[in-house]
Amino acid sequence: MKGKRTSAAVVACVTVSLLATPAVTTAAAADTSPSSRPNLQAILDKAVADGSVAAIAEVRDGDKTWRAASGKAKLNNAQPAPVNGRFRAGSVTKSFTATVVLQLVGEGKLRLSDSVEQWLPGLVDKGADITIRHLLQHTSGLPEYSTGMMDEAGIPKERYRTWSARELVERADKLPRDFPPGTDYRYSNTNYIVLGMLIEKVTGRPYATEVRERILRPLGLRHTRVPGASPEVYGPHAHAYVPVTRGGTVVPVDVTRFNPTMAGAAGEIISTNEDINRFYRALLQGKLLRPGLLKEMKDPGTAKGYGLGLEVAPLPCGTAFGHGGGGPGFLVVAFSSADGSRQVTLSITTFSGDPHKAAMTLMTSALCP
Repeated sequence: MKGKRTSAAVVACVTVSLLATPAVTTAAAADTSPSSRPNLQAILDKAVADGSVAAIAEVRDGDKTWRAASGKAKLNNAQPAPVNGRFRAGSVTKSFTATVVLQLVGEGKLRLSDSVEQWLPGLVDKGADITIRHLLQHTSGLPEYSTGMMDEAGIPKERYRTWSARELVERADKLPRDFPPGTDYRYSNTNYIVLGMLIEKVTGRPYATEVRERILRPLGLRHTRVPGASPEVYGPHAHAYVPVTRGGTVVPVDVTRFNPTMAGAAGEIISTNEDINRFYRALLQGKLLRPGLLKEMKDPGTAKGYGLGLEVAPLPCGTAFGHGGGGPGFLVVAFSSADGSRQVTLSITTFSGDPHKAAMTLMTSALCP
């Protein structure tokens, strides 16, 4: 979750200088990638050498799969980063939330032209002017609710507090609108908190239940969780750290544990590279949405590269679809070719240096072999 657009090119920066480079450890790939492909393992190793704690990735090309990891599960510990590690997927959650909303549209329970006021009366000021489409595409003008929720180091100020969705929206509703609905685009997590509330209003069940019943169980995404208020990352995982200056010295603060209700339907999901790739492949190959709705989901219109819950990324070999995610100490990039035949999901636990170049290099190498 980020307060701005979190694509492969726009993700959280870590600006503190490198303290120490974690030892690089390499896990064997599940399958050997074609010899004509660039050395994807070297890209992960470079991300770690440049200051990240760990980097894990899965690349799919047709029926071939390549998985690898680099770095450590923890700082000051020799345990290597798990190639099958769980991680906080951040704003990749938005694609799951959007898929449920569009399924409800396909079932005739919602219309993209319906207003927020129609379904959630009194939730936001002038909600009659904001449509479901505006929320999905970040063109509502609703400001970012998370403003002021982090300290100067980027650590949640109330790390273990349980937030309700209404409390988060109320934070945003006290701020000035970014622009009139439908007149511009600005990434705001508030849109997806409202969509989570909308799903519950329409179905009578929490958005998390709908995600589990409509997506996780049918696709067999056994390692994906919608954690609610639990601060834990269950199963094997690399720890996330934020650099903090204390007494003139930069020290790592472990931020792996926090209450993810502060992210909710905008960014709380915990998953694996394998599960996320499986989700996007099913989505882009038409197994979750009707063709017309999938087409709309992929169309950015005038929204500067954002469809209805999908980021749209131009690459040398064509257009890729997916989402980026970020939060305290982590970065996720998950994109697929238009037909879902080529995919990459990358999770980096950041610390120092700039992981953006490695993320973009891996994405391009994986999707444009």
